[in-house]
Amino acid sequence: MNFLNPIFTEKRECQDCYKCVRNCPVKAIKVEGGYASVVPELCIFCGHCVEVCPNGAKKVRDDLASARQLLALKPSVYVSLAPSYVTEFSGVKPAHMIGALKRLGFAGVSETALGAQQVSAQAAALLRQNPQRVLASSACPTVVAFLQRHRAGGSELLAGLMSPLLTHCKMLRQYFGADIGIVFIGPCIAKKLEAAQHPELLDVVLTFEDLRRWLNLEQITPEKIAAAPENYFVPERSAEGAWYPVDGGMIAGMKSTCAVNDCSLMAFSGIVAIKKALDGIEEMKPDNGLFLELLACEGGCVNGPKVLRRDATVMKRHRVLSSVAAPQVPLPRPTLVDTPTDFIVLAVAAVRHPESQIREALRNVGKSSPDDELNCGGCGYDTCREFGIALIGQKAERAMCVTYMRQLAHKKANALIQKMPSAVVIVNDAMRVIEFNAAFVNLFETEKIAIGNGAVSIEGIALAEVMPFASLFHSVLKTGEDILDRDLRFQNTILHAAIFSIEKHCLVGGILQDITEPAVQKEQVIRRAREVIQKQLATTQQIAYLLGENAADSEIALNSIIESFSPPKPDEPKENNDWRKLYRR
Repeated sequence: MNFLNPIFTEKRECQDCYKCVRNCPVKAIKVEGGYASVVPELCIFCGHCVEVCPNGAKKVRDDLASARQLLALKPSVYVSLAPSYVTEFSGVKPAHMIGALKRLGFAGVSETALGAQQVSAQAAALLRQNPQRVLASSACPTVVAFLQRHRAGGSELLAGLMSPLLTHCKMLRQYFGADIGIVFIGPCIAKKLEAAQHPELLDVVLTFEDLRRWLNLEQITPEKIAAAPENYFVPERSAEGAWYPVDGGMIAGMKSTCAVNDCSLMAFSGIVAIKKALDGIEEMKPDNGLFLELLACEGGCVNGPKVLRRDATVMKRHRVLSSVAAPQVPLPRPTLVDTPTDFIVLAVAAVRHPESQIREALRNVGKSSPDDELNCGGCGYDTCREFGIALIGQKAERAMCVTYMRQLAHKKANALIQKMPSAVVIVNDAMRVIEFNAAFVNLFETEKIAIGNGAVSIEGIALAEVMPFASLFHSVLKTGEDILDRDLRFQNTILHAAIFSIEKHCLVGGILQDITEPAVQKEQVIRRAREVIQKQLATTQQIAYLLGENAADSEIALNSIIESFSPPKPDEPKENNDWRKLYRR
């Protein structure tokens, strides 16, 4: 595990389910040694792997201790509170939430939506200045990472604007001082990436889950805190910026700040939907510009990876839109200069593998032609070809292919059966042969069925047509009780048989050995000789034990007699040792 990354894997809890691979929209998972880990350079921190992991092996870095340490080190620490808190803590009024956070030790609470309002105004101005461009919002760090790392030319789509959170952090530092501490609290995991990339603006990121745990540790219930007059958002209450947590909220904010043509604004949420929406966008040349509001979570931040519920979108959306109130009397706030983004990471260079290398990787998992590519998705990849590319990039292992492993197991079992000198046969619940070896065919000299290319088979034949001991197999099939170490006479030979259940009442296997063969007879003699030696050793040990026990009893008895007839020692009282006096009494 690597605690420096926002998402890491507990190796001991990870099992071979590949559910994270299957659900990762960018396949930023590497399987090595049977367990799956996140590839930081490819991860977009959407949190899907954390959500779907059945064993909880995928975990989010816990920064609660860092937040507490920040409160101890900084004289003033402020909270940047995500506007989606109104859906996460339903029934908790702003004054109650502010009072609870102040009890934790924060100097004040401010709405991240203030930064969103600044970004909306700057985005609208940017759209007017670039009427021929397609611009994508840089508000969602997950979308930024996706466009930069997984889409060719994606960085050219991004508007050169700082994210709402970082913009808000800059506002707070300009207003309250550069040396204050800032902790963001919200539903997003990717914000932890922003904190790591910009420690000069943002100190710590906590999720709503972290906040709930912190309040429980301190036994603070926000609903029970009195709404004091001093519990208000600083430096002022947000307005249209509070719409940001729902898809289309940023566009609504842009419309409220300045006149923007509706046909120039579009909103999409969810990485899968964004992937489909952006197909062919490079060819577009809009007349009046086009701005795309892109949010990684379906429905917006109200369904972020660390919310209590990732559903009920209509209810959440209604709460967010209803929470936008008239702003309170504003305090003087600094005027921000448009800040171009510098937190976007460089794109990962796309690696293209030659077709011959991909075909070779697929051949290593038994897929010699496109007809062998089942695209079952068992490995977690949508196609066998994607799996082959992952094999080349050492992000996957051959054992992830269910079809390959099944075929491999069948080949190993078949090779073992064929190489056994004893006759082997397996029958199904209809008492028909499904597996056999050449020794079985030769032993019973059964008629062979040609299957082409000189090969023969008795597969599918009723066992009773092949050998005279089918009733024993039928008995094991019905009762489920194995018949082991049974000698059977067959023609001029004696067969040593072991008939057993492979799957009760479904599959029965049998191993038959001709013990009249010279090699087998020699083996039997050696085995019987060893058994006799073992029995003789056991008998000898038992005799020695009995002799030793009798000798010990005899020694005790003789010593008792000797002591009784021996004269007393000088230091012993005579009356206690004179057996004659004791006898007379």
